[in-house]
Amino acid sequence: MNSKNCINTCDCLIAKGVKIPLPNTLLIGPEVNPDRISGHGVTLYPGTRITGKNTLIMSGSTLGQEAPVILDNCYVGPDTHLKGGFFQDAVFVGKNSFGSGAHVRGGTILEEEASAAHTVGLKQTILFPFVTLGSLINFCDILMAGGTSRKDHSEVGSSYIHFNYTPNQDKATPSMLGNIHEGVMLDQRPIFLGGQGGLVGPRTLAFGTVTAAGTICRRDELRPDRLILGGGMKSASLPKAGQIYRDVHAVFKKNCNYIAALFSLLAWYQQVRFLFATDDLSRALLGGMQDTLKKCIKERIHRLDDFCLGVEASLEQLLQGGDGKKTQLVNDHETLLAQWPQIQKRMEIKTILNSLPDVPGSFLRAVEKEIAINGVDYVRVIKSLDLEMRLLGANWLEKIAKGVVDNG
Repeated sequence: MNSKNCINTCDCLIAKGVKIPLPNTLLIGPEVNPDRISGHGVTLYPGTRITGKNTLIMSGSTLGQEAPVILDNCYVGPDTHLKGGFFQDAVFVGKNSFGSGAHVRGGTILEEEASAAHTVGLKQTILFPFVTLGSLINFCDILMAGGTSRKDHSEVGSSYIHFNYTPNQDKATPSMLGNIHEGVMLDQRPIFLGGQGGLVGPRTLAFGTVTAAGTICRRDELRPDRLILGGGMKSASLPKAGQIYRDVHAVFKKNCNYIAALFSLLAWYQQVRFLFATDDLSRALLGGMQDTLKKCIKERIHRLDDFCLGVEASLEQLLQGGDGKKTQLVNDHETLLAQWPQIQKRMEIKTILNSLPDVPGSFLRAVEKEIAINGVDYVRVIKSLDLEMRLLGANWLEKIAKGVVDNG
């Protein structure tokens, strides 16, 4: 890194109003565009390192208040506070807070007012507005929605793990907590995951679900407003049979549903969220949200492909162990493997995006009307929509997701 370039960039940022208490401790890559860093209310504390040509830092944001921050190719929305840790290829849409000890990697999107305390690891994680994570959490490969405000929000207790890697060595484990088509309307019951617990992916939990502290959740709960209680497993030592997949269709279906839901969220970003992007920096932020979501979709398709390779190996073991007999489990394996190539082809992002239905005109006009009243405050505008419009928008998104699954 050229120190002269760094000094020149620091001088440029200070001149435009960025607060840098100790410029000599700041490292800024030559590829970083100063025009993508706001001069209004931004503070870069000592020990901050900023790299990546896509890096964006908007007004009112601070980096490194508690500990050094490494920021690489991240989109930092307005009034966001990243207090310490490593952040790479992630999007913080605005008013987010993240404590020190962070380890945040690609495919992560925190929407408005989502937050995390200290020592939290995220990757391929999407948190809808207001979702709050405690401390000492590993929460990768998951989407969480629910809640209506900062006082009524979905939350994950401290020392929680999303188990996203299986003994069969695959990551076809994305979990959906709540859903997208209703979650974006910001009117659903929050979800609470009690501390010192875990979730074995891929899982699906309905809005209003509560898991008691210490619970390891291994089953879906599709009924809303349920309390899940669970302790440790019984002690046992059993013989383990190879890398055999037992429930291939259920895992495959959950992955397809997750991918389909992400496509509906991408449609929401493209056809509704764009109304709130009114200047260069907010348009760049929206572009980062869309690009990151596309990467999430590609990652999930890649992981599903890896899963199918594992199913292929599992099939070979089943045939060898059963002398070639066609059991129901063998038939399930063969059916999935026969279907996957065509499904994978139809899930190409360009193919899906070209077939997405447009948002209903009346819904778009309702959003525009609320923007005229409330300004481009995304949360306030969406919460101001009446029930009829929220149902109309939710039905549109649900139709998109179902269409992707049906085409697949």
